[in-house]
Amino acid sequence: MKLSTRIRYGVRALMDIAEHSTAGPVSLKDVARRQGVSEQYLEQLVLLLKGAGFVRSVRGAHGGFVLSRQATEIRLSEIVEILGGTIMLVDCLYDQEVCTRADCCAIRDVWREANEAFRNVLAAVTLADLVERQRRKLEHPRQKRGTRSGKQRA
Repeated sequence: MKLSTRIRYGVRALMDIAEHSTAGPVSLKDVARRQGVSEQYLEQLVLLLKGAGFVRSVRGAHGGFVLSRQATEIRLSEIVEILGGTIMLVDCLYDQEVCTRADCCAIRDVWREANEAFRNVLAAVTLADLVERQRRKLEHPRQKRGTRSGKQRA
């Protein structure tokens, strides 16, 4: 299983807006530049995020986007579901009609447990948590592989 580009870029865009909107609305052009993502692609994502109530637009010369809710109130699970649909490892979890063995399948129980664990991890993380994690990573980047104390191995 792999999260889509749409989900990954959408989360990054929201993180960027959350981090930079303290100084006022954030332009998509700036988000695109900082995140290395096409501005046109971001426009599509931000429309979805706006429709879901995560961001709102501000018009004017210094317009752009700001969060509609506090970053502490936006859960990663919500963002993932808006951009990617219901979190579901396998189709039979929510639609038993797709598999004739759904009622007697032992592995389906494991898929359900794994699905719930994944959802719970995402639900436990807020947008504010992500911004803080990103800030810490930028302040204290991990040493590069193959180095000791920042020095290259001989």
